[in-house]
Parts: sequence; C-alpha cells; structure tokens
Amino acid sequence: MATKRVLITGGAGFIGGHIAEGLAAGGHDVTVLDNFEPYYDLGIKEHNVDAAKQAAEENGGTYELVKASITDAEKVADLVADVDALYHQAAQAGVRKSVEEPAKVNSYNVDGTINVLEAARKHDIERAVIASSSSVYGKPEYLPYDEEHPTTPVSPYGVSKLATEQYARVYNEIYGLPTVALRYFTVYGPRMRPNMAFTNFVSRCLHGEPPVIYGDGSQTRDFTYKDDIVRVNEQLLEDDSADGEIMNIGSTDNIDILTLAEIIRDEIDSSLEIEFDEARTGDAEHTHADISKANELLGYEPTIDIREGTRTFIDWYRDNEAWYDPLVRNS
Repeated sequence: MATKRVLITGGAGFIGGHIAEGLAAGGHDVTVLDNFEPYYDLGIKEHNVDAAKQAAEENGGTYELVKASITDAEKVADLVADVDALYHQAAQAGVRKSVEEPAKVNSYNVDGTINVLEAARKHDIERAVIASSSSVYGKPEYLPYDEEHPTTPVSPYGVSKLATEQYARVYNEIYGLPTVALRYFTVYGPRMRPNMAFTNFVSRCLHGEPPVIYGDGSQTRDFTYKDDIVRVNEQLLEDDSADGEIMNIGSTDNIDILTLAEIIRDEIDSSLEIEFDEARTGDAEHTHADISKANELLGYEPTIDIREGTRTFIDWYRDNEAWYDPLVRNS
C-alpha cells in the first residue's frame, strides 16, 4: 500500500487513537486533530497519542498532534488541505451527556461535521470515513438492525449521529465526495472510555465490589472489539467499494448486560453478588447488528467474540491499572 497522508479528527480518543496507531504502524503519515475535551481523564488520551507516536517511529510513518476543535472551520480547512484521506471520529460522546447538554452535542457533532465535510469537498480528498453509531436506530421494530430499519433515535446523541451520517451521504450524492459512514456497535477494548458499563464492571470487580447494572440487565448489546473496527477503517483507506454507503459495523455477538456482568464477575471473583440500580434516561434497550451489507461490500467479518475479548481486556486492565483505573489513580 502506498504511503498516504491521513487526518484523523478525534484521533486522541479511544477509536480514533487506535486507528491512528494502526495507520502509523502501516507507515502512513498521520495528523491527529483533537480538542482534548475533558469528558474523561485526559491521561488516557495522552497514552493514545504516545502509542501512535511510537508506532510511527518504529514503522517509518510520521505523527503530528494538533490540539484544536472541529468547530474551528479555518483550522480544519488548513489541515484537510494537506492530506489524501480523512477519518472523522471526533464527536462529543455520551448518551447521558447529550441529555444534559444537547446544544453542545449538536455544536460538535453536527456543526463540526459540516466543517469537516466542507473542507473535504473543497480540497477534493480521496475518501472521508465518517463514524456513526447504532444509537441512530433507537427503538427496535425488529432485530437485528439492518440499514433499512427506521431511524428513531432516543437521545440527542443519536440524533446528532444520524445528522452526521446523512450529511456525509448528501455530500456524496450532491458533490461527489467519496464518503463512507460506519455505524459502530458498542466498541470496547484497551484504552476505552472508563465511564462505560464494561469498564465499570471490570474496575469494581477487581476492587472486590459488586458490578452495578442500571436497569434489570435485560438490555442487549453487540460488543465489537476494537481490532475489528480498526481493520475495516484501514481497509477503507484504499478500498472504494463502499463509497456513498452507510453500513453497520458490529460483532453479531449479541449479549444481555446481565450476562456480560456475570462473565466479567466470574473471570475475576465469582463470589460477588451483582447489584441493580435505576435505568438511565436515553439508553437504548437493545442493539444488534445485521452486518450482511458490510460483508457483501467489504468482506467484513468480526474476529473476536465477547468472551475472548473480555479476557483480553481484563488482562490488559490488570497490567495498566495504575494509570487507567480511576480508583487506583486517585487513591
């Protein structure tokens, strides 16, 4: 694969950081734009940056970090002018955050996306890969979700991601910008956000505390390991088979939250009793991906099931607890 100049918005975050690391390891020239929003401990973002820098140094690529926001249209345009392709991962994450501050989420996720797409259109880049989310589906009329399922999001975050992917589609149709929007389904793995249910379960169990489920635990999720997400993003650097499309990228490994808590608990301390608390506003009841479209267009197949991924994550967590776990870091 020829060396590419790539911009990754939100490239110091969890998914963006792993994409940056993977592309840098492939010898590409990576620029990361990230505003370091203090939504969670910024030390985790610093570790993402360090990992990508090291990958670049070891594999002949380059890495540049630019601390700025996608809401700065001029800065975005300057950076896009110098690259071949971009991965738009930047967003104000968090369903509950969006319920509390919908205007802020709209500013980042919708207005910021328009800045990115406008810059990409004007500078005629080769491809823009856009991060969307299973949150666009909302209440299921049937499962698994295919891309024809109605989109009725139940949170401002879901609405903002729906707008993001639809703007990408329109920019492809009207302006001919090669865009691909990927609907991620609950991505997990090393360096993931510490305020996710997955990490909370692991942290509490490692500290001898019972995992806490919000709701009755019957909620279901497709948990998708970060390696599968990175692999399909890397493929799209060269592969134009999905240009103009919106598609699910999930695991098909559907699991209810109670079973997930039990798997994590049993891996760490089977004597712990699971606790329950009130359900949280805006959380989807179920997500389950039909990935046949991604399989048909890109040959996408998930490679890591939830039990293998859980063991891998717990092992990583133990090795990195000192800087990653807030209970250890703040003690």
